[in-house]
Amino acid sequence: MKFLIFTFVGVVHLLSLGAGKAIYRHDMVSQRTFQEIQKEIARYGDVAKAIIQLAVYGNAQNRSYDRLALLVDTIGPRLSGSKNLEMAIGIMHQSLKDNDLDNVHLEPVKIPHWERGEESAVMLKPRIHTMAILGLGSSTGTPPEGITAEVLVVHSFDELKIRASEAKGKIVVYNQAYVNYSTTVKYRIQGAVEAAKVGAVASLIRSVTPFSIYSPHTGIQKYEDGVPKIPTACITVEDANMMSRMASRGVKIVIQLKMEAKNYPDTESFNIVAEITGIKYPEQIVLVSGHLDSWDVGQGAMDDGGGAFISWEALSLIRDLGLRPKRTLRLVLWTAEEQGGIGSFQYYQLHKVNISNYSLVMESDAGTFLPTGLQFTGSPKARAIMKEVMSLLQPLNITQVLSHGQGEDINVWIQAGVPGASLIDNLYKYFFFHHSHGDTMTVMDPKQMNVAAAVWAVVSYVVADMEEMLPRF
Repeated sequence: MKFLIFTFVGVVHLLSLGAGKAIYRHDMVSQRTFQEIQKEIARYGDVAKAIIQLAVYGNAQNRSYDRLALLVDTIGPRLSGSKNLEMAIGIMHQSLKDNDLDNVHLEPVKIPHWERGEESAVMLKPRIHTMAILGLGSSTGTPPEGITAEVLVVHSFDELKIRASEAKGKIVVYNQAYVNYSTTVKYRIQGAVEAAKVGAVASLIRSVTPFSIYSPHTGIQKYEDGVPKIPTACITVEDANMMSRMASRGVKIVIQLKMEAKNYPDTESFNIVAEITGIKYPEQIVLVSGHLDSWDVGQGAMDDGGGAFISWEALSLIRDLGLRPKRTLRLVLWTAEEQGGIGSFQYYQLHKVNISNYSLVMESDAGTFLPTGLQFTGSPKARAIMKEVMSLLQPLNITQVLSHGQGEDINVWIQAGVPGASLIDNLYKYFFFHHSHGDTMTVMDPKQMNVAAAVWAVVSYVVADMEEMLPRF
């Protein structure tokens, strides 16, 4: 058998802290071969089995599910700037203290405050039909009497440009095909701006989902300076398809749209931080995270209650087993992720001065269905190490390491060179419920959450406890 052999070479920096004090930062000052690192990781086999046993079969099974259910049944959805989010942060802050985690504290963040108010869309011609809609985040409202206008149905931005002369004074309806989320979501984000550029008075966008049972999906949209701000909302796949068929027959469609949506000044919120302090390199960090905010529909159980609570559970499992890694395990529950990673960006601005001390950043924000592995972004050397770490999860048959570790809240760290990881599971199913009234505890499976928490705990603990940080190059 051939072995990949490489060495880690680095420098030890002496950092002045004033008053004659100093600390050393260890930047992987090792000449160890890869075989030696493999042997080190293999020694964590019993620890991994103990974590899996406790999370999946032992006294901790279903704990993350039960904790999440208690929060979302009590609080409900947690929109940026809302009282619900404020209450959830207070409850979680106290819960982490009660869990006897270290350094539990709040870090203030200024976040957007938008409220949808009452909203409706009624087709007046060719027949009366009340439509299900969800206004998009940061959308402006309509006048109190609403906007009544003829509809122009298009299937792409290119078609809108071709038919620009037809759009003035109309409501543009986008019936774009679902390709995948990252491709199709541009219609939700940019739809209002592109419609306004050609003189439309409002835009309605087919919900970004591969499957619908007459379910509208909300999300953030973005205006541009110098372009009129027009009201915008998502409609169901069914209504978008119906209007497309009507338009193809030459039928005139008229809709009355009413939206009370309003933007308020930014308000104060908080990221929540808790730790298990490292025993050898406490200044070095392995970060696990999920976001606590959600949209204002459903319960925010899947997006991202599950990710937030398996991240908490990872630290709880490690603490319950009496483990304390060499470097610090830091849990961050982000605020205002849904508005574009507002909380995480402000965290990055505050902590980037210590970026060299971050070994790995992890975010779970794609559901906690049964995981199949990790997505990872990092150097080839770091990827080889992560594959060895994931081999410890062979008892669960979850060992894949794919590319493109990412997440709205960790992307800025990854772009700055810090290795990043995210959980892989059933994304196709995830977008059935994403940003909709269907995002409730009914979507969640306690046994699948147990497995996700075990994966999260094993990976974060081993990377935090290895003698060296993950190599950047």
